[in-house]
Amino acid sequence: MTEPLRLGFAGTPEFARAALAALADAGHHIPLVLTQPDRPAGRGLKLQASAVKQEALARGLPVLQPQGLRLDGRFAADAAAAQAALAESRLDVLVVAAYGLILPQWALTCATHGALNIHASLLPRWRGAAPIQRALEAGDAHTGITLMQMDAGLDTGPMLLARALSIAPQDTATSLHDRLAALGAALVVEGLPAWVSGRLQATPQPAAGVTYAAKIDKAEAAIDWRQPAVQIERRVRAFDPFPGASFVLDGETLRLWRARVADPGALSGAPGECVPAPAGVLRVACGEGALDLLEVQRAGGRRVPVADFLRGHPVAAGTPLHGRALP
Repeated sequence: MTEPLRLGFAGTPEFARAALAALADAGHHIPLVLTQPDRPAGRGLKLQASAVKQEALARGLPVLQPQGLRLDGRFAADAAAAQAALAESRLDVLVVAAYGLILPQWALTCATHGALNIHASLLPRWRGAAPIQRALEAGDAHTGITLMQMDAGLDTGPMLLARALSIAPQDTATSLHDRLAALGAALVVEGLPAWVSGRLQATPQPAAGVTYAAKIDKAEAAIDWRQPAVQIERRVRAFDPFPGASFVLDGETLRLWRARVADPGALSGAPGECVPAPAGVLRVACGEGALDLLEVQRAGGRRVPVADFLRGHPVAAGTPLHGRALP
């Protein structure tokens, strides 16, 4: 067994929880965990602790939840408290995974061996906030995890380790997230001892192939039927579970959770127009090709197969569906 390290950990969602649990299970000392403040969630908008906070508290790890880390910013007092706590922790490494706050220079250098980030893409492709969703949306055949040394840029630091992962045709953001979280947890446990001992060298990211994964906006949920069916199907999977893909039928907004590209010989129509389809399928013409809708959800309801939905709400060929306004 390798010598236990003193690690700080900064992360917030489920993706980061897997890494925190793996590091703790590996026997490393974690004297401080940083995570985002509790947020309102659910219908009652009750304050809810992040996945990382829940994991840390269950393991008896100290938790700090600064609202900001800039010493000259609005939350300077929070930042100063975090800076003092990190200094007192005498860290070998600060491990970061989907924390959600930008780390200033003092945080990047608070540990003897710097700050390492677990990033859910094969850098330099998909730097930024939503690498999992953007890889699905783009139709990438594979993605992966990069363990990188953090610098002042947006996911621009040198790389320590990378592992590729194939994207399955049926992958959603949920399923791909879970596999990447497990891979990231394993990779950081593998890479940390090698990094601290000097057996692992950092490699600058290549200048070619840089892409940016912009944060997902709720406005992206509305389906634009003028897009190709292939692209819409990818977005349906990329936006599951958030923000979901949505369309309007007879004045009611429905979520679309599962779809497939119709056979090339499917009848065509104007984008957004329902066209004849086999029983139990709602087929919609797109800018290129047609899309078979397979699973939908009404407001306040649960996800149901389209066949079940159509039994109570038959939709005739020629009925228009709306997402974004059509010309």
